Amino acid sequence: MSSDKPQSAVRKLLGGFSPKLVELTEDILFGDVWERPQLSKRDRSLITCAALVTAGKTEQMDFHFPNAIKNGVTQDELVEMITHLAFYVGWPNAMSAISRAKALFAAENAT
Repeated sequence: MSSDKPQSAVRKLLGGFSPKLVELTEDILFGDVWERPQLSKRDRSLITCAALVTAGKTEQMDFHFPNAIKNGVTQDELVEMITHLAFYVGWPNAMSAISRAKALFAAENAT
């Protein structure tokens, strides 16, 4: 890794433990898939967040909900997406996701 390139969050978290997974995450997922021009990063973020709600992957929401905001999705749009999905993917998934979103937005607004 180049010394002038900042160390990614995933590399800091898992680099010494799972270097290949970190490499695939950085090079393939974020280096290739997220950079494809056919969808905007905003759209990719909204799709990713919807997939996480659908699968009940609340731990991953800690990264992807704030990333969606950074990529142009509004807080209102995230809340509406979760509300909409409640009727398609299950009330418990939506309630878990909305609770996580509320906590993340509260922490963000407190800083």
